[in-house]
This record gives sequence, C-alpha cells and structure tokens, in this order.
Amino acid sequence: MILAWIGAILIGVTLGLLGSGGSILTVPVLTYVVGQETKLAIASSLIIVSIISLFSAISYVYHKQVKWRTVLLFGLPGMIGAVTGAWGAHFISDAIQMLIFSVLLLIAGYFMFSPMPLKEEDHEHSERAMHQIIIDGFLVGIITGIVGVGGGFLIIPALILLGGLSMRLAIGTSLVIVTIQSLAGFMGYIPVLNTLNLTIDWSIIALFALLGILGSWLGYNLGKKINQHHLKKGFSILLVFMGLVMLYKYMSSLI
Repeated sequence: MILAWIGAILIGVTLGLLGSGGSILTVPVLTYVVGQETKLAIASSLIIVSIISLFSAISYVYHKQVKWRTVLLFGLPGMIGAVTGAWGAHFISDAIQMLIFSVLLLIAGYFMFSPMPLKEEDHEHSERAMHQIIIDGFLVGIITGIVGVGGGFLIIPALILLGGLSMRLAIGTSLVIVTIQSLAGFMGYIPVLNTLNLTIDWSIIALFALLGILGSWLGYNLGKKINQHHLKKGFSILLVFMGLVMLYKYMSSLI
C-alpha cells in the first residue's frame, strides 16, 4: 500500500509540475501497483482525475482564467464522447484498451518532448470554425472514456490552435473541461462495471484523490525551482519507455 501512496503523490506532483501528464500515470499505478482489473482501474482513474482537476481549477476560476464559452463548445461534446467511449469500452478487450493506452503514452511523450511554440497573449481573432472545436471535443471525449485519461495533453494544444486561447486561459479552461469530461466518463462506466460484477473501491479513490491534491500543491511549488524544459523532457522519456513496455506486453499477448 505504501507504493500506492507514493504513486498517488507522484501523480499529483507531476500534474502540479507540468500542468498535464499526471493523470496518464493513474491507470498504470492502479493496474500494476494496486492490482485492479483494467476496466475498474480506468473507471477509478476517471473519477480521481475529475476530483483532482476540480480542485486544481478553483484558482483559475477565481482569477477569471477560464473561457466558459469554450467550456461549452468543447466540454459538452466531450462529455457525450466520454459517455460514448465508456459504453464502447464494454465491447473492447482489456488488451486492446491497454494497447490504445500505450499509444497515447507515446503521443503524450512526443508532445512533451517537442512542445509547440505557444504565445502568452490572447489571440481570439484567430478562432476557428465552431464545428472544429465541437468535433475535437467529442473525439478527445471518446479517448477519455475508453482509456481513462483526462486528456489535458491533447486538450491544451487544441484550445490554443482551434480556440485561439492564451496558454494561461487554455490551462484553466482545460482543467474545467477535464473535470466534467472525466466525471461523465466515470458515470458512463458504472453500467459496464455492474455488468462485469466489478465493485468500485471508494477508499482507494478517496486516498488517491487526497494525495493527488496534496501532490499537485507540492508540485506547483517545486515547479518554481526546477527547470521546466529539462523536467518535461525527462518525463517525456519516462512516458515513451512506459508506452513501449506496455505496447510490447500487450502486443505479445494478442499475438
């Protein structure tokens, strides 16, 4: 259980240090450290991510660094996508889900190792067509529902490129979107868990959420003293390593 505690704190620390990426560690920790079955780990990850994101978003909401119009345009389709993805997960084997997850680890590692140049100032005049934001939100939501990640590493670039938001606004808006999207995905997983006779362990969820919140606060303060560029590159290498190991493991099981 001590390893689980350490894993929960590291999830929060990573989120606090990097602004994203912490939630993508939740499923592996719940699966390999806690020993939960894949679908139960994914469902638990969704509610844990939702709670941590909610607390992380409070300061952004207070400082008015959330664009609510974008939350509606991106977040509502994302909620529908998350429920759809959770429903579809019932028809996908655990091995396929983890293969998808391993690919996402590689994508997240790439985004963190080679981040796109981002402008700090608002550039709302560059907003793209509304339907692009809606479609992107729905697709990210499906990914959230299927593999149980918040998707911040996908949402933030989308909000900047499609929504025309600054970095600060994108992070704050992303946290609100991840909160509601992950919650919707969790609700969509409940019928799946009932069908498989899997029971949610609320004590694990409470523990991970609490330690994750404390870890995010610790990570935020540590981030002021650590070189973010080197940190992101190091974390991206870890994600790629994890992705390759999981890809090999589950590809071998399918073959």
